[in-house]
Amino acid sequence: MIGFVRGKVHAFGPDYVLIDAGNVGYRINFYHPEELRKDKEMIIYTYQNVREDEISLYGFLSLEEYDLFTKLISVKGLGPKIASNILSRASVDAIITAIEIGDVDFIRNMPGIGKKTASQILLDLKGKLVESDDSSEELKDVAEALKGLGYKQTEIRPVMKKLVNEKGSTDELIRKALAMLMK
Repeated sequence: MIGFVRGKVHAFGPDYVLIDAGNVGYRINFYHPEELRKDKEMIIYTYQNVREDEISLYGFLSLEEYDLFTKLISVKGLGPKIASNILSRASVDAIITAIEIGDVDFIRNMPGIGKKTASQILLDLKGKLVESDDSSEELKDVAEALKGLGYKQTEIRPVMKKLVNEKGSTDELIRKALAMLMK
């Protein structure tokens, strides 16, 4: 399997890049055209997808993005194109936070994701994306508490993104979240 490709950007489009690596051109499905510039030297981490009728590469800017992609394609009914589109629409942290707090609306707003697939993503991945330091359980409790207080998901989501790296008890995190919401 090809783990990464290092080379210069030869050409690109909205969903692909051609990388010249040692005079061999690799066509990589790549959904971050804003990062590309002709002749720019890059390292693109790759996932090699082998099907009966095609072998293709999917490219990522970081190993974290690659790791999340491999977890997403492990979900029943979710292929590499849809998983790549998800990663092109939101940051790795935002996607992980949404999954960990059970934000089905955030997941459903991704391209190619319906209610059934969003529920399957949450079922398969919730609790498996964050290191087991109990912070994910505390974040779930915080999100539930804020919902119970009547806050909408659109208000809760930005606060949860900020709380991902915060430490403390559930009560302390709820106080921090409420302070953020009051501003």
